[in-house]
Amino acid sequence: MELRHLRYFVAVAEAENVSRAAAKLHVSQPALSRQIRDLEEELGFQLLERSAKSVRLTEAGRVFATEVRGVLIRVDEAVKAARDVAKGEGGELHLGYAPSPTSELLPRALHAFQNAAPGVRVVLHDNSTAEMLQGLGDGTLHAALLVRPLDNPMRGIFFEPLITYPLCVAMASAHPLARQASVKLDRLLAEKLVVLSKSDYGEYHELLARTFAPVGRVPEIAEECDSGPSVIAAVEARRGVAIVPSVFRRQAGERLKVRPIRPEPEPLVVGFAHLVGKVPAATERLVKTLRALRDRTNAD
Repeated sequence: MELRHLRYFVAVAEAENVSRAAAKLHVSQPALSRQIRDLEEELGFQLLERSAKSVRLTEAGRVFATEVRGVLIRVDEAVKAARDVAKGEGGELHLGYAPSPTSELLPRALHAFQNAAPGVRVVLHDNSTAEMLQGLGDGTLHAALLVRPLDNPMRGIFFEPLITYPLCVAMASAHPLARQASVKLDRLLAEKLVVLSKSDYGEYHELLARTFAPVGRVPEIAEECDSGPSVIAAVEARRGVAIVPSVFRRQAGERLKVRPIRPEPEPLVVGFAHLVGKVPAATERLVKTLRALRDRTNAD
């Protein structure tokens, strides 16, 4: 039994006339009649009662016609869904992201991608860098928005920069350094640091080491936190200061003061990553959207 047999049968059932159905299907009447008889022989029961001028559905034919219409609708829906996915216009896209560094980029990217591919459902995953790299490697993530890994432990992952942020120091509003327009790097050696946990954010600690390399050591660490909001709370409570990208101001708001560091350290680079090689069509659309967003931002 083939789909064309089912489509032919439904056409005859709806027209109640083989000639009209044949004209609609653009096949010859004898060929259509033969296809219906072949279908009846395969099923083992009669679908149509035939007369000289018309055909009528048998009781079994009526039941079969109802069910077949449902089958054909589902087939058409399946074809459309698969075609949309193949064209990057449907399905799901699993996107990993780092909340603090992408707080400015992510909303704009999601809005632009929704306009470009409204049929694609984006599923967000708040992950550490290590988790995102692992997710890309095992296929649970299609793409990721993350800080550029300083030492990418996984081969086969492509990274492309989108935006850079200067590194700054965040402090409580009442902190003496908050009265300064900028803070010297060596002055921070007298402060205690609030940092992201090393187990989840190893690359952040690598960044700290590179930032403080010119002065010979990293300041004492007062507290390790598991997220950006935890860092904000600890700094606001004057547990220490934090080294953060300038975009951190979006999350901290009025709760903290954020000041540039002099001399200016190496900036934080945020971009997207995906597996090297052929990627799903929806991921390709996302990549094009992100590149266009970057180009517009640079043009402004």
